Amino acid sequence: MYPTYARAIRTLPKELAKSLTYDQGKEMSDHKAFTFSTGMKVYFAHPSSPWERGTNENTNGLIRQYFPKGTDFRTVSTKEIKRVQRQLNQRPRKTLGHLTPEETINNIVALKVGN
Repeated sequence: MYPTYARAIRTLPKELAKSLTYDQGKEMSDHKAFTFSTGMKVYFAHPSSPWERGTNENTNGLIRQYFPKGTDFRTVSTKEIKRVQRQLNQRPRKTLGHLTPEETINNIVALKVGN
């Protein structure tokens, strides 16, 4: 899984690619190679401590509004996933000062280009 994440991370502005916090799952078992490849630090939340990954837990809840737990993603089209991704990225978030994730990243990129 890490090569796919690493490719995606390398497309982000450095200001957005500082660290990732994972649970104790096997997805990042090769976290050292991921860090070497991307320069991004990887942290692990303590077991049974979802509050240490609050934004992730909130986002999972938002995704579950579209895809209930147990959804077989092999049956979900890329087009449908992109549609949900677009909707979630255009949804205002309190944690972002009621801006959308899309607006937030556009502002960061604009600041970077302006400097």
